[in-house]
Amino acid sequence: MAADCRVPEPRIFLCLGALLACWVAAEMEVVIIGEVHENVTLPCGNISGSRGLVTWYRKDSEPVFLLSSNSSLPPAEPRFSLVNATSLHIEGLSLQEQGNYTCQEVLNETRWFRVCLQVASGPYQIEVNISATGKLPNGTLYVAKGTQVDFSCSSSSYPPPTVEWWFQALDSRREPFGNNVTTSFFALLQISQNLQGNYTCLAKNVLSGRHREVTTELLVYYPPPSAPQCRAEMSLGLVMLQLTCRWDGGYPDPNFLWTEEPGGVIVGKSNLGVEMLNQSQLSDGKKFKCVGSHIVGPESGASCVVQIRSPSLISNPMKTCFVGGNVTLTCQVSDAYPPAKILWLRNLTQPEVVIQPNGHYLISQHGQNSTLTIRNCSQHLDNGYYVCRAENPVGVREVDIWLIVREPLNIGGIVGTIVSLLLLGLAIISGLLLYYSPVFCCKVGNTFRGRDTGDVMVLVDSEEEEEEDAAEEEEEEEDEREELPKESPKHGHIHQVTALVNGNIEQMGNGLQALQDDSSELQSDIVQEEDGPV
Repeated sequence: MAADCRVPEPRIFLCLGALLACWVAAEMEVVIIGEVHENVTLPCGNISGSRGLVTWYRKDSEPVFLLSSNSSLPPAEPRFSLVNATSLHIEGLSLQEQGNYTCQEVLNETRWFRVCLQVASGPYQIEVNISATGKLPNGTLYVAKGTQVDFSCSSSSYPPPTVEWWFQALDSRREPFGNNVTTSFFALLQISQNLQGNYTCLAKNVLSGRHREVTTELLVYYPPPSAPQCRAEMSLGLVMLQLTCRWDGGYPDPNFLWTEEPGGVIVGKSNLGVEMLNQSQLSDGKKFKCVGSHIVGPESGASCVVQIRSPSLISNPMKTCFVGGNVTLTCQVSDAYPPAKILWLRNLTQPEVVIQPNGHYLISQHGQNSTLTIRNCSQHLDNGYYVCRAENPVGVREVDIWLIVREPLNIGGIVGTIVSLLLLGLAIISGLLLYYSPVFCCKVGNTFRGRDTGDVMVLVDSEEEEEEDAAEEEEEEEDEREELPKESPKHGHIHQVTALVNGNIEQMGNGLQALQDDSSELQSDIVQEEDGPV
């Protein structure tokens, strides 16, 4: 511990056997601050003009002679010397030389001047400790977001220094950390992103005013909150396949490793997550896995998988279009990953020529469904087959669609022909029914007339039969006239039967039977008359 600088009590010093000096009051004490290994000069009072004999003493418990202006008295150490024959100059100051010094001047009277020397050391080194998660190759410290971080700062200094912490965020000015509290240790329980920046520990020697500082950059890292996303897409036309892995939302950006599954063959590794594959590395159904790793975890990382597939096509194999009309050809792609590029081609009139949209051809695509609309169909230009081609880096698929262009049909003629045929068929059927089944016609008529209406059915021989019967009657009459001079009774051959039928077929049958019986009786009477005597 350094000796305290206190005002000494008045004493009488015996110098070289001289008489005791008188008591004098001490002058006001002067404080001088020096630094270790530096030089310092202690003044002997604040007096100008001629000076007397000056002697310097070191006074701790007892006075110790150091130096005198009397050249016959050598200095206690070579490091001590006088400046202007009065002030004590000390070279290579050490901590042990801190204490009280007294200057005695003898001129007309003896005067005493007291000087307090304080020696300061440092600060020479500053040690900053931050309980960080890790250290980057360039020495920068980083911590995981939400964790506790402890800060401490120490320095080799005498007396012990005061320590201040300053913080400077990105693109902002430096400011004291906290409420200007001077401390060498503090803790942040849950560090956040806005506390990323430069932390400065400033150690200051309150005695000498000398200070030193150390600035440490502290980064706050955090992994992405969600799972990585993988995708495959075509690149450089259809020659290359681009694998892309995204894992956003973290700081800093993670690293990515692409492997071929199964087997784990490494495809590529980068911090961008993008890899290019040529067609020789691709096959239908192959899987690729992306593993993202972040500097603060999780240790096993996070992964996603993509599976590539060649396209499959679904379409109607045949379509028809009338001249001057419109037709739409549809092509549906499925199972293609990455999504396929869909093209329409003609393989008859224009082999392997891709159809471009214009006023005649209209091409539209929604997702993986494509349509080709042909306007104003022409037999010369549009008749034939079309090719829908779907291709991605994994494979190519094609499907043919036949298009037949026809002349438009005469709808009015077709309808008239159909109606005529139907009427002709109905007439034929009706004629057959009338020819082969007159009873059926009667039944039909009865059905339309109703059962309660009394109908009269008249059976009349046809005109030809009536003429033949009339001719036969004339011949018979002539024969009878020749053979029988006597007139015989005449019977009319009018086969007219009147029957009252009330919608009953059975009663009509009974009436016909009665008619036949009457006819038989008549014939028998005629026979008897012929057999009788003339």
